[in-house]
Amino acid sequence: MQKINALVQPFRGSHFDYGIQQGRWLEQTHYMQNRNYEWIKRRPKFDLDYDETKQLYMHFAPRIWEEIMGLQESLGITDREVLLNLAHYRVSPRDNGCSVYMDDDVFIRNYDYHPNTYDGMYKLFQPDHGYAHIGPASRVTGRMDGMNEHGLIMAYNFMNRKQPFDGFTCFIIGRFILELCKTADEAKALLQALPHRGGFSYIIQDRENDSFIAETSARGMEFREAHICTNHYEKLAHENRRYLVDSKERLDILQDIHSTSKSELLALFTGPAHGLFVDNYRSWAGTIHTSLYDRKNLKAGIRLGGEGHVHEFDFADWLDGGDIMQTQIDGKIDTDLSFTSADWQLKSRI
Repeated sequence: MQKINALVQPFRGSHFDYGIQQGRWLEQTHYMQNRNYEWIKRRPKFDLDYDETKQLYMHFAPRIWEEIMGLQESLGITDREVLLNLAHYRVSPRDNGCSVYMDDDVFIRNYDYHPNTYDGMYKLFQPDHGYAHIGPASRVTGRMDGMNEHGLIMAYNFMNRKQPFDGFTCFIIGRFILELCKTADEAKALLQALPHRGGFSYIIQDRENDSFIAETSARGMEFREAHICTNHYEKLAHENRRYLVDSKERLDILQDIHSTSKSELLALFTGPAHGLFVDNYRSWAGTIHTSLYDRKNLKAGIRLGGEGHVHEFDFADWLDGGDIMQTQIDGKIDTDLSFTSADWQLKSRI
């Protein structure tokens, strides 16, 4: 069991300045070295087009492109490195597993993936243009889950890697939703307009308790009403992977939840004996964090790893100008694998 941590990074201001600041944060870590090392090991099997990517950002989210440009200037990296690590268009995510439950009072999810892909950054961003939001970062500019200033909550779950198409990945689509959408209807319209790289379900709930699950793939999209989601399609069943045993087992557990309190939900999602929390980290399916969102009171919480308490954030107070005193989220995880920001070569030097 090793100690892990995620840095809490609040920022108010323009997207470009935010990019500059994030570059400064990254330079204090081994993040970019590790990401470049991974691309050497796993050479991209897709083409990257700078002009095409920029044009799509200019259409959907020009301010986030300004942030990416700020990152590039701050880090002094090439256009290709920008496309591979920060723009999230045409790149291909690996398989992962996640579990989501939402009701009238709480939205909770387990994020299950490989630690080497995990940023270890928890961000609060209040931009000059766009909606402020809170949540754990994915590939710096993306978000794994989160809530915005209007109480809109977003999470995504992996479905398949079948025949990807030219489009955005889940990381940045999640960010687009949080920063550009006020309601579930707006999120639905955005998801219909965006080009999708691969197979993911997006779980959306807004402050008025309107919610949906969008089953997306490179070949189609379906919407359904449900309050639970794991890692297989219901409507796009023909798109499902062959092996779904683990996903269906976790769905069965979620279906048995009835009139459960926040503390009981947390115990269910984080207790290894219940079946939702898993430690298959080397198989890209270990629980790295558990997120909780209270859309009515604009409060967020996160527990990192397999041991530790839930770190809570009063997002409403921060939006009103309050300070975030906490600089780090601590936890423990039962693996020797490290986050992307850590020094991967440390052990070889000891």
